[in-house]
Amino acid sequence: MATSTAQKSSSAARKSVPAAQKSAPAAHAGMSAPPSTAYKIVDIPELYRDVVQRYGVPGTFVGPSEKDSPWVPFGPNAAIRHLAFDPRHNTFMNMLWIKSAGVIGTHKHRGTVVMMCLEGSARYLEYDWVATPGSFIYEPPGLTHTLVTDNPTGVKLFGWLQGPIEWYDDQGKFIETSDVFFFMNHYETYCREHNIPINKELYLL
Repeated sequence: MATSTAQKSSSAARKSVPAAQKSAPAAHAGMSAPPSTAYKIVDIPELYRDVVQRYGVPGTFVGPSEKDSPWVPFGPNAAIRHLAFDPRHNTFMNMLWIKSAGVIGTHKHRGTVVMMCLEGSARYLEYDWVATPGSFIYEPPGLTHTLVTDNPTGVKLFGWLQGPIEWYDDQGKFIETSDVFFFMNHYETYCREHNIPINKELYLL
């Protein structure tokens, strides 16, 4: 049977598709694993190495012992372990430990707060979720919260906090503002009273 011109054109088009596909660049799938597993320090290119060396701020490390950073009482049933202070940006990092079932009073955040539940459980009276170990909490500025734990063993929370916190009593009356300088003083006062050396590693200066 004779092959029509249309059939020949269709067949030629089908044959040309693989060639076009071969010439097209492969889609980038993205990194699925670390690019190197070499157990060594690698000297990478740095265009502004001298500037980084002059003005860059080194990282810090705070060990797990009370000598590195003690648990400082924060009311009769809670304590804070300070981990970092950044006075230039009014940010501070710490661990909050509520030792048994209890409440951390109503407060308003004027900056961003990021928290992770490490032990126990906690919740806000304003919401219906309960944070358990591994839970992530993000709080944008302007929100008011009342932090509670119903757990008999309390809760430990890691927090990265930016900006001031306003504290209110049970009648909604403003009491005090806490910021990075408040918490620096909280840490340093306790250390002086208990003859604990100030750990300069806590200060991001």
